[in-house]
Amino acid sequence: MTKTPIIEIDSQSGFCFGVVGAIRCAEKHLKEGQPLFCLGDIVHNADEVERLRRCGLHTIEHKDLPALKGKRVLLRAHGEPPSTYQTARENNIEIIDATCPVVLQLQRRIKEAYERPSARRPLIIIYGKRGHAEVNGLVGQTNGEAVVVEEESELDTLDLNRDVELYSQTTKSLSGFQRMIHAIQERKTSGSFKYFDTICRQVANRMAHIREFARTHEVIIFVCGAKSSNGKALYEACRNVNPRSYLTVNEAGLQSDWFKDADTVGICGATSTPSWLMNKVKDRIEEICTLSEK
Repeated sequence: MTKTPIIEIDSQSGFCFGVVGAIRCAEKHLKEGQPLFCLGDIVHNADEVERLRRCGLHTIEHKDLPALKGKRVLLRAHGEPPSTYQTARENNIEIIDATCPVVLQLQRRIKEAYERPSARRPLIIIYGKRGHAEVNGLVGQTNGEAVVVEEESELDTLDLNRDVELYSQTTKSLSGFQRMIHAIQERKTSGSFKYFDTICRQVANRMAHIREFARTHEVIIFVCGAKSSNGKALYEACRNVNPRSYLTVNEAGLQSDWFKDADTVGICGATSTPSWLMNKVKDRIEEICTLSEK
């Protein structure tokens, strides 16, 4: 028999402010009743994407963009390279720019570094996930010349004995960025080295918080979409401190044996997890445990 535990939703989980801004922007323009297209999933959560699809938001890929002449296209929080804006101008597409302000600032800094005279232009290194939408937008500021590194070993293929500037994808870990700084310092014998901590603290600070949250509950239910890299990292942090941590996309994935003999259950999620979805998970846990008591 499974008793009904005390269930707490982590108040610091859920959308970061950049995602909140993008979704509010989409909802505002959808109310106008005109077709609205989003370049890529507005957030890495299929349930939220589906909710907005029912409201009229159509998700497209980059290859679809030239055909949308005269239409409105929303750019999500991840940001886009200059080529996307150029394609929009050439096809009379109205851009609704919901790029996160933190990402926009980072794009400008990288662009300024790249636009220096060639004799003063540094080797621009971006610590980030290769192929990630935000990283693609950052590399685009340099006409594709910035180098993306995910692991320290990749530095061995680069000429670091020249001026180097290191930036970070906004959602990477602070510890990983620090390791990358030290790895570059150890390899350099000449040339300047500047690094810029461009990591969003609202995202970075969640790691320590979520570990503490996971420690204070017998069972952890982590809710996130299958595409969320941020979610995978946060879930692993939960599992490292609490072996009774379980991952689910939504309430349909919950299993009754997860809650056996549990007095407390904590629900948390990624920066791409909507609060309404965590509430649905809470309701379903209560329903499962109530049925098990009978």
